[in-house]
Amino acid sequence: PPTPAPTPTPAAPAAPKTPIPTGVNIAPPSTGVNIAPPVVYSDFSSLPPVAEVPEVVTTEVLQTQTQTETAVPPPARIGERVQQPTGTGQEILLQGFNWESCRVDGGRAWYQRVTTLAPKLKEMGITVIWLPPPTNSVSQEGYMPSDLYDLDSWYGSKEELKRCIDALHENGIKALGDAVLNHRCAQFQGPDGLWNRYGGKLDWDARAIVKDDPHFGGQGNHSSGDFFHAAPNVDHSQDFVKRDICTWMQWMQAEVGYDGWRLDYVRGFSGKHVADYMKATDVHFAVGEFWDTLAYNYDEPAYNQDDHRQRIVSWMDDADATAGAFDVTTKGILHAVFERQEYWRLADTEGKPPGVVGRWPSRAVTFIENHDTGSTQGHWRFPEGFEMQGYAYIMTHPGTPTIFWDHLFEWPELKQPLLDLIKLRKEVGIKCRSGVKILCAEQAVYAAEIFDEGENGEPLLIMKIGPNDWAPEDQTMWEYAMHGDQWCVWRRRRS
Repeated sequence: PPTPAPTPTPAAPAAPKTPIPTGVNIAPPSTGVNIAPPVVYSDFSSLPPVAEVPEVVTTEVLQTQTQTETAVPPPARIGERVQQPTGTGQEILLQGFNWESCRVDGGRAWYQRVTTLAPKLKEMGITVIWLPPPTNSVSQEGYMPSDLYDLDSWYGSKEELKRCIDALHENGIKALGDAVLNHRCAQFQGPDGLWNRYGGKLDWDARAIVKDDPHFGGQGNHSSGDFFHAAPNVDHSQDFVKRDICTWMQWMQAEVGYDGWRLDYVRGFSGKHVADYMKATDVHFAVGEFWDTLAYNYDEPAYNQDDHRQRIVSWMDDADATAGAFDVTTKGILHAVFERQEYWRLADTEGKPPGVVGRWPSRAVTFIENHDTGSTQGHWRFPEGFEMQGYAYIMTHPGTPTIFWDHLFEWPELKQPLLDLIKLRKEVGIKCRSGVKILCAEQAVYAAEIFDEGENGEPLLIMKIGPNDWAPEDQTMWEYAMHGDQWCVWRRRRS
């Protein structure tokens, strides 16, 4: 783990600006709590530059006519249409790489490593793995794709990727492809000298780029989302673009064997386009990265983050519920909880979990760290020393929990507690749709009871996090299961 940061200057935290809900024991904050400065995340703080290609295309001026008719994706490949973006409802997702995986052992060796570990991943209880971007890319990490049909990347060759997925399937693990659909790097310059001409099988021109992209001379329609400034933003409203991407995604499943998708930077284009892509493919599990800034009151995170999570929920609505989304709201609130020691933040104004998991749990994919926030990038690193409290929260609550590669394989002090939590979650039967009843949300302790289906279902376990002592009142019903530093879990007594 990284070297601990200096202790921030103590200051008095502000109380929630929203009235406290009834029926939940939420104590007002007290003074004398160490307050860490807010972490500001930048989407583009470490993006590599677009590579220059010496060849300049001097063909005729591109046609400016755009295609505005409604795109109709081709039918999905023949086969069983699973169409379950949350899988079985009891999935354990592993992010199967970090920011440096493309450079391990000199590069192009990562698929081989995951292939070797496939039986171990099964033993650990992993059911779904998110693999890195597979296509040819300007950046080694894969997030600046160029030729989508070239699957020889810095993680390994196309054949090594296929062998990797075969090994995962042999061990009962589903594989997600990291689909970077928002942007695509051009290989050639157009007549205007801008990088907006493509090579390879998808030899698009400037009509495939949104017209309001400020850097690449796009001649398509207006963008339906936010801009990614380091590469041309693809116009998904163009009929030929949508057909090409649908065909490519179908080919990726048929040729390579992906079972679903992790969708990169979906803030950049409408969820309605995502719905078309998901309906054109066989989806066992799908999750989008809708990364947005949380609400702040000057320099402190706001208590009420309803608008933030609603933007994520609205994107999933636009996608016709064909994909879940990473619960960035929950991650941000957990940061505030641990940095400020304000556990009352873990109950919203209705006494429910305050993240996406409290609004649409079956589509919430929870996490505490990934290749952007942690690893060697560290854009929004989880509060140091509180990782297991974070995992105790997401591994016992509804939604689909995600485990970061580094925490399972590179942080030995986290490995066994994580494996114990995976085993317990499976044994007691927690699902993405399980119910939560918050028992306590005070300054220094949070506790909740988890049910199999809604609050009227069968009780499964009770958990607590925080420095204050807390235990279930009915010791005849609950027995100790496991604990760590400032966290504990109890399960129903077994007859």
